[in-house]
Amino acid sequence: MRHHDLVTWFVACHASAAAIALVLGAVNLIGRPQGDRTHRGIGAVWVVAMYWVVLSSFAIKDLRPGHFSWIHGLSVFTFVTLSIGLWAALTGRPLRHRIFMTGSYFGLIGAFIGAIAVPSRELPQLSVHHPGQLVAGIAVNLALAVLILRLAGLTVPFRRVPDGGAPRQG
Repeated sequence: MRHHDLVTWFVACHASAAAIALVLGAVNLIGRPQGDRTHRGIGAVWVVAMYWVVLSSFAIKDLRPGHFSWIHGLSVFTFVTLSIGLWAALTGRPLRHRIFMTGSYFGLIGAFIGAIAVPSRELPQLSVHHPGQLVAGIAVNLALAVLILRLAGLTVPFRRVPDGGAPRQG
């Protein structure tokens, strides 16, 4: 496999894991009871996806070809915050867990905005030159996220809102 092909593969896997983490993180943060079995199952997949996003970023050196850039510093920071959040969950510190995982998720959102806001980056280029591939990739990642949610036992990711418009209590 040529170096360029390997980097392309890492970028695709990195972006896919990030897309899945965006969906799963949103489901766990919004409209889900915290700490139940489903939350933990979705969270476990989210943590694995996030670690892959962080670790695979070190194989991607597009901003400074052949060298690490400031974005890799964010990857190190995210690795630390993600690890602290995981440690907090495993040792029964729910407030610390929530703070670090929420921060890690918002960092993921920031990285996503950075990935789509710079025209020379992969996603904007793909949307211009190969929009069909981008749409197919989005569809596959959403399907995988839905499959993960279903396997976690979640059939409806958000609480239903009754006709009155206010969320049900309890």
